[in-house]
Amino acid sequence: MQVRTVQPALQFIPPALNHSVLTVTQKILPFWLRYHLGISHVQAHNVERLAKLYHQFQLGKTRFLIAFRHPTLDDPACLHYLLAHILPQEARKHNIPLCYPTHAHFIYERGIPLWAGSLAGWLFSRLGATPIHRGKIDFVGLRSARDKFVNGELPIAAAPEGTLNGCSERMNILQPGVAQLGFWCKSDLLKAGQFGQVVILPVGIKYHYVRPNWEALEKLVIQLETDCGLTVAREPGLQTKQSRDKRLTSRLIQLGYHILLTLEDFYTRFYHQPLPKVASLDERLHAVQNAALNTAERYFGLQNLGTVIERRHRIEQAAWDWIYREDIDKNQPLPAMENGLANHIVEMTNLYLWHMRFAESFWGILTDYVQEKPTFERFAESTLLLWNVVTNLKGSKAKRPDLGQRWVELTVGEEISVTQRWDEYCINRRQAVNNLTQDLQKALEVMISPTYPNSEKLSLVS
Repeated sequence: MQVRTVQPALQFIPPALNHSVLTVTQKILPFWLRYHLGISHVQAHNVERLAKLYHQFQLGKTRFLIAFRHPTLDDPACLHYLLAHILPQEARKHNIPLCYPTHAHFIYERGIPLWAGSLAGWLFSRLGATPIHRGKIDFVGLRSARDKFVNGELPIAAAPEGTLNGCSERMNILQPGVAQLGFWCKSDLLKAGQFGQVVILPVGIKYHYVRPNWEALEKLVIQLETDCGLTVAREPGLQTKQSRDKRLTSRLIQLGYHILLTLEDFYTRFYHQPLPKVASLDERLHAVQNAALNTAERYFGLQNLGTVIERRHRIEQAAWDWIYREDIDKNQPLPAMENGLANHIVEMTNLYLWHMRFAESFWGILTDYVQEKPTFERFAESTLLLWNVVTNLKGSKAKRPDLGQRWVELTVGEEISVTQRWDEYCINRRQAVNNLTQDLQKALEVMISPTYPNSEKLSLVS
């Protein structure tokens, strides 16, 4: 929901775990997965590792953070299902004693309740989750997350990618926050005279379709071609898998190039953004994405610094600072004239924030994702990402297309010891954080690869 009037500053939403709310949520979760998210079942691998780690945590011997892949908005619910339903069953199967509840303090982005509604903030709080601002040094949020890692009655969970990409088998570059939290936890334990282990547990998440629905996918591609003013290329009645994959890939590439050409004209013509004359598609995509971010950064008076993800987060935080103002008292309304000017700024801020939101969807203009592995899942993910780009450009609020029921594959990786890296951290903190982040990146990438040797499969109908 877009805010159209100036607001007081955003307040921190303190975690306030309520076991009654947690119990109700865990009971309705299977129905939520099946009937709201369209997820028929969850398959988990290597859950015994997670059970053993929870047992060590409950004995007070280990503190740990679950670092999970985050391709979609559905991931936290799937991880919640793993902890609430699959984990206890596997623990009983292997005679590993666990106490209720098996849950985690999730770290979530403070902006989620802004578009999901205040009820989401209330629910996250009662589930023990703790918020953090991505685009600034959030001392209050960091202090809360740090405290939950060291003193919380549950482990904590966080997504180190920093943003969604919609692709089960391709990752963003990880942000260093998770690694830094791990070292802070070890430091705080030592200061308190405690010598327990600190580990980070990577968990991979992949989505699959129960049955490939090529007809629904074809209709969605036709809709996108129509929205873009392209000639609709209907598939012939009879075709081999090879010819179908080739034709569909070609159509997605054509859509991507058409959108790219339109955007290049848009930013050079109306926003006076110079675009370099480059040949490769990736370079052109990066140039247009940079133009979109530059447009927003100019308005907010920000410098072009850092990675694309860091720039997007900084723009978002600047927008919030102008909409949710620190200098406004909720109990003392502004004079009418000042309030009118403040609301004008909110309107302009929403317009320029659109460029950042749009830049987030640039990941959708892919060409190599389906070419390197033409599965239905990759075709579906690429097409849905293109749909997101086109819907954003249309200014539409359309419901996300349904391409069929999915099932989820969760893989528990091998724990990464923070304790064993403590001496390295004491010598060179930055390098130790970078090394741990890179090792976590590799671990997660291996788990989402098609050749990962999963074992101990457990399939549960939600």
